[in-house]
Amino acid sequence: MNVTDKLAAELETAQWRKSSFSGANGGDCIEVAQLSGDRFGIRDTEQPDGVQPWIVRGNVLRAFVAGAKAGEFDF
Repeated sequence: MNVTDKLAAELETAQWRKSSFSGANGGDCIEVAQLSGDRFGIRDTEQPDGVQPWIVRGNVLRAFVAGAKAGEFDF
């Protein structure tokens, strides 16, 4: 099994988490799943099966979350 196939299999069984701040219909949010190798998958709740999730390294996600908590992305 090649790397792409391994990732696809891992994404199929991933435990996706969504914010409790998500909209009333369950959309309006992103979902995050922890993957092997300190990686995370990120996807749109409105298209969970339609678009390939974005895969980021753990340090990238942690830096983003820290910035969001600090208000760096408040527009």
